[in-house]
Amino acid sequence: MIKIRTDLALEAREIIEESNDSSEIPGVKTVNKQLNDCIVTIVDVLDEQGSQIMNKGIGRYVTLESKLMKYDDDESRNQIINYLADELKDIFGKEKHKKTLVIGLGNWNITSDALGPRAVSKTLVTRHIFKNYNKDYDDDFTEVSALSPGVMGITGLETSETVKAIVDTIKPDRVVAIDALASRKMDRVNSTIQISTAGISPGGGVGNKRKSLNKEYLGVDVVAIGVPTVVDAATLTSDVLDLAIKNLMEQSNEGEAFYNMLHKLQEEEKYQLIRDSLDPYDKNLIVTPKDIDETIENLAIIISEGLNKSLHPGRTS
Repeated sequence: MIKIRTDLALEAREIIEESNDSSEIPGVKTVNKQLNDCIVTIVDVLDEQGSQIMNKGIGRYVTLESKLMKYDDDESRNQIINYLADELKDIFGKEKHKKTLVIGLGNWNITSDALGPRAVSKTLVTRHIFKNYNKDYDDDFTEVSALSPGVMGITGLETSETVKAIVDTIKPDRVVAIDALASRKMDRVNSTIQISTAGISPGGGVGNKRKSLNKEYLGVDVVAIGVPTVVDAATLTSDVLDLAIKNLMEQSNEGEAFYNMLHKLQEEEKYQLIRDSLDPYDKNLIVTPKDIDETIENLAIIISEGLNKSLHPGRTS
C-alpha cells in the first residue's frame, strides 16, 4: 500500500471517505462554510474512535482554502488576513488577552520549511513592554512573545525540549505554533491554511515526525497554524495515476479488454509502477512550486497579520 502523506485533517477525512465509500465517519463531525473567494471547512474529531480512524488528535481543525493566498496584491492579502483573523478569534475564544507564546517551527535555511521563522519575524511581540511597565492586562494589546527554535540539525536540540523549557520558564497561557505542512494534492499547496487545537507534530507530513507539541506535553493550550508548502512525490504520482486511469476508463467502453484491464489494476500493481518510476531518483522526493521564495514571504505576512489582528484589537497599522 502507498502511504499517503498529508498533515491536513480535511485530506485525511477525504481519504477515509474514498476508501469506505461513505461520507459518515464515527466520532468526526464536518461543517462547511462558503465565503467570498474562500471555502472554510471545520473538522471536529470528537472522541478516541474518531482520532484512531483519522490518525489525528482529538480537537478542531479549521481549513481555509483560497486562491487569494497566491495573489501578491494588498486587496487579496487583506481579504484572506481578515478571514484568518476571524477564525483565530473563534478558536481563541472570549479570553482574548491570554499570555501567548508564538513558536515558528521549521528550518530557516530551507525556503519551503521557513514559513514558521518568517511569520514569527513579522509577529508583533509585546511581552517586554508589559514587563517594563509592570502591566498584567491591556484593552488593546495581548502579552505576546515569540521564538524560532530551529531544528535539531542546526541546534542539536529537540524542538519540543526547547519549547517545553521556555513554557516552564515564562508560563504563557497558550502556545501558537506555526509550521509548514505537507499536502496530498498540488492544488492545495500554498493556497490552504489549517488551524488546529490538537497541537502539532513537527515534520510529520514528510516522514520526519518529532515529539508532538500539544496540551498533554506542554501543559497549556496549543493552537497550530500551518500551510502545506510541499507534496510527497509518491503521493502526487499516485493521485495523477488514479486520475489518468479514471479518464482512460471514461473514454473506454465497459466490457472491452482495455477497460477490464484498468478496472482490475490492483493497488499493489499501481504501487509497483510508482516505485519503479521513482527508484532511479529518490523514494523520499518532495516537490514544491518554483515560485516558493515569493510565496513563503507572502504567506508569512498573511499568517503574522492574521495573528496580530486577532491578538491585538487596538493595533491600527
